[in-house]
Amino acid sequence: MEVLILIILAILILFGEMFFEVNYPRITEVNFNTNKLPQGTSLKILQVSDVHGEDFTTNLLNQIKLKEPDIIVITGDLIDRNTSNFNNAYKLVEELIMVTPHVFFVSGNHEWDNDRNVDFLLGLKKRHVLILNNSNTTVGIKNTSINICGVDDFHTDHSDLGLAAKGINNKFFTVLLSHSPGIVEEKYLLGDLVLSGHTHGGQVRFPLIGGIVAPGQGLFPKLQKGIYNLEHGKKLYIDSGLGTSALPIRFLNRSQVSLITIKGSSSVH
Repeated sequence: MEVLILIILAILILFGEMFFEVNYPRITEVNFNTNKLPQGTSLKILQVSDVHGEDFTTNLLNQIKLKEPDIIVITGDLIDRNTSNFNNAYKLVEELIMVTPHVFFVSGNHEWDNDRNVDFLLGLKKRHVLILNNSNTTVGIKNTSINICGVDDFHTDHSDLGLAAKGINNKFFTVLLSHSPGIVEEKYLLGDLVLSGHTHGGQVRFPLIGGIVAPGQGLFPKLQKGIYNLEHGKKLYIDSGLGTSALPIRFLNRSQVSLITIKGSSSVH
């Protein structure tokens, strides 16, 4: 009987942990330094990824507002491939655009797989979200400028780095938004910092092993979550996302958004 009680308690604790990690997102903070921004300048970029049409707005938005991000980027899969009602996604972006007018979006594989993709993107545009579909823009903020570039989904073969880089001024710090981190396989990678999602951090993780599976990478993926050093001093950061796919579970991998602070180190500007 005692063994049975312990088993039941262990199962309850396990399910409670998974429920918490899916439904109570946190803000993960990371910092990067660059000599392309003036010394003493800090830009805060909030990254939202892989929402999959879920509703996380109430508690999460209160946390986001307190952080006062300068720029918000949404790195794909804001909806699921089966999402037919876009209200949750639209409600989220309407709240985000009130935090800062600088809100950018790139499509993920689920947007491309959704039959109403065109309608959804039109709704984002109407809500003043700038969609970077293999394109770029320069944002002037805090007496400096940075480039925000976006590629369409690499995983579904819609990315075009050459087009995304057209007309870019490389003297400015450049952030590349790509839903899939697989974009770093490209020979001529654009950007000083690549922000991606798609992997869900493996969704289910175990100590010493890490993520079990990620889309496009299979079992024990190489690119899971967090910071990766690339060639020529470039960095990749993968946000493990808010939502889930396949199964609505997470383990040792709490749902999140990321607050990325870019700190300037240059004394000549």
